[in-house]
Amino acid sequence: MSEIPAELRYTKSHEWVRALPDGSLMVGITDHAQGALGDLVFVEVPEAGRQLSAGDACAVVESVKAASDIYAPLGGEVLAGNDSLATQPELVNQDPYGQGWILRLRPDADPDSALLMDAAAYGEFVAAGH
Repeated sequence: MSEIPAELRYTKSHEWVRALPDGSLMVGITDHAQGALGDLVFVEVPEAGRQLSAGDACAVVESVKAASDIYAPLGGEVLAGNDSLATQPELVNQDPYGQGWILRLRPDADPDSALLMDAAAYGEFVAAGH
């Protein structure tokens, strides 16, 4: 089974959210998602300053199998995209919860929002075949 860190929050579209000490959020795709996509060959991250609404397509990952949009888990302002992914897209496969993060976001809403699942709920969601 895929790794599902307990301290993170998750979306139904397989993004993870980590609350940082400064109130911003780090966002990436889950181990389950990167495993389903296969080896990534390209990642397009959003530019700093972009305003997002919850559910907006904000990044793209491409693998040898398919391209997939990454969606904003919450609304807010993009603080940074992970520029390392332009030359090292494989970081998402190798370390999805660390160096493979996609963007940092200053959220408009509480990261404990009902839009996000805890690790147990996400584990059940994945186990149900989603």
